[in-house]
Amino acid sequence: MNKLGAPAGASRLRKKIHEVIFEADTFAGKLFDVLLIITILLSVLVIMLESIASIRVNHLKALRYAEWFFTILFTIEYLFRLISVQSPIYYARSFFGLVDLFSIIPTYLSLFFPGTHYLLVIRTLRILRVFRVLKLVKYLSEAQTLGRAIRASTHKIFVFLYTVVIMVIIVGSLMYLVEGEKSGFTSIPRSIYWAIVTLTTVGYGDIAPATVLGQALASVVMILGYGIIAVPTGIVTTELVRDERNKQITTQSCPNCSAEGHDYDALFCKYCGTRL
Repeated sequence: MNKLGAPAGASRLRKKIHEVIFEADTFAGKLFDVLLIITILLSVLVIMLESIASIRVNHLKALRYAEWFFTILFTIEYLFRLISVQSPIYYARSFFGLVDLFSIIPTYLSLFFPGTHYLLVIRTLRILRVFRVLKLVKYLSEAQTLGRAIRASTHKIFVFLYTVVIMVIIVGSLMYLVEGEKSGFTSIPRSIYWAIVTLTTVGYGDIAPATVLGQALASVVMILGYGIIAVPTGIVTTELVRDERNKQITTQSCPNCSAEGHDYDALFCKYCGTRL
């Protein structure tokens, strides 16, 4: 018996399962993840093929069998992941835990709500594990840096978007007054739609001002749009430059909460405090 009261053999087995499923430092762990990624790609391919009418008509039964095979396989894998960690709730609430869960639920829901199985394309998110499989830890570090920059920029971006919303409401209202219904600006909401399309430089062309004043206003909005596009990029870039916390990280996964992205010299999990 170990200090937690569990049989030593069971504890060793759980540790071995965790090493194979969550780690990429061993041959068995890397092989498991490579096979998992191949399986994920095949399962997504099945969903895509089913959406093609000619293939669906001739091979629907085979595709459904394949879909259920992959779903059962991923369900077993998900259960093993829960069993292999000391605190399953941590893993279940983590990003990958939720992705793993949502990648199997649609098939079961399709028994009651036909068509929901197409949501299984969410399985493609699981391919993000390739960063760990190929030991591309520097990319994980860069991803963390970008995430910190985006979080630090949240308030500034919110203020920017709020300003843009106010701007399109004002411009849309002005264009409604200038052009009116005869030019296609039948209401303020429709005029606001035009302002958004023009400000973002999309320009569908389904509505266009006909008067000189309206065209002048449209020109100002178009030029303004080019300047606005660069603002969010500048905000995030500034935060990236300020971030000086880039450190080397390892593919080591916490045995308690399954969190990754720890520093090479870390002795304890930065999220739950469990010894690595």
